[in-house]
Amino acid sequence: MNHLIKATLVATTLAGGALAQDYSLRFQSSDPAGNPNFQLQTRWTEMVEEKTGGKVAIELLPVESIVAHNETQDAIAAGILDGHVTDTSYFSGKDPAFGLIANPVGAWSAPEEMFTFMRTGGGNELMQELLAPYGLHFIGATTPGLEAFVSAVPLEGVDDLKGLKMRAPEGLVQQVFAAAGAAPVNLPGSEVFTSLDKKVIEAADYTVFSTNQAQGMHDVAKHPVYPGFHSMPLVEISMNKAKWDAMPAEIQAAITESVEEFADLQVATLREADLAAVEAAKASGEVTVHDWPAAERAKFRSIATGEWEQVASRSDNAQKVYDTLTAYLKGAGLLN
Repeated sequence: MNHLIKATLVATTLAGGALAQDYSLRFQSSDPAGNPNFQLQTRWTEMVEEKTGGKVAIELLPVESIVAHNETQDAIAAGILDGHVTDTSYFSGKDPAFGLIANPVGAWSAPEEMFTFMRTGGGNELMQELLAPYGLHFIGATTPGLEAFVSAVPLEGVDDLKGLKMRAPEGLVQQVFAAAGAAPVNLPGSEVFTSLDKKVIEAADYTVFSTNQAQGMHDVAKHPVYPGFHSMPLVEISMNKAKWDAMPAEIQAAITESVEEFADLQVATLREADLAAVEAAKASGEVTVHDWPAAERAKFRSIATGEWEQVASRSDNAQKVYDTLTAYLKGAGLLN
């Protein structure tokens, strides 16, 4: 059965259980229920209810509950879902601009840099323009934070990436690492540990340090790079534009404010978990944590910009994202 047809049936069934609130909304996350990100996202729904005095109730569903992770945009436009909390890069097949703004590999050294770009550097406006044709309103951006880099060999800078056998997802991330001289392969996350353990790969672009630590990655890859130098996903919180426009201005303001506060909470919570995991790893005496100097991070960004430029050439929107992003980075002294 087609996902959207199935979703319509599920949504119709669920509708009867709507809460007696002024606005009862159903959002789907791109994270599974047990993931720390999903658990934090449920806290956001509580923040919304608190800030709106109980006028808005959001039911947050785990990934794949109603539609596939890359179908939420269509489901929102069709009224099957009211909104989503999702990695924007899932929609790069519709427009490469989504992939470029979602994860401009090498651009950010901290979540705060991305938040400043989004909130005051033109990023929010870009997202609003990108989503408008699809019937969505962009409320705001969050992120789990800068991903650490898993490595079984010491990496002190860009030169050490040459010839490195590593796992990286298809698309821009893989392009950038290949341009830096690495030998990336596309492996599912479920195979990362085994591939490192069997020395099929030497390193992996995977996720944040605390999750890597919890999953035993550092048992087989004892030279992580932290803070990471490469990947940090933009996770958008968006909803059906017609439903958003029908809300009073004070409700819209409260929800928008809640997203910014949640983004800061998510980053702070996961950063605290990362720092504790880093200390535990160091204390073990078996793991060496590598922190790249600013000059090496800048070199990696320089390589990445060449790949950004390739993506920019694929659509007018992607070019606009590229122009806005690079102008901001240069103005902020983040790009040489």
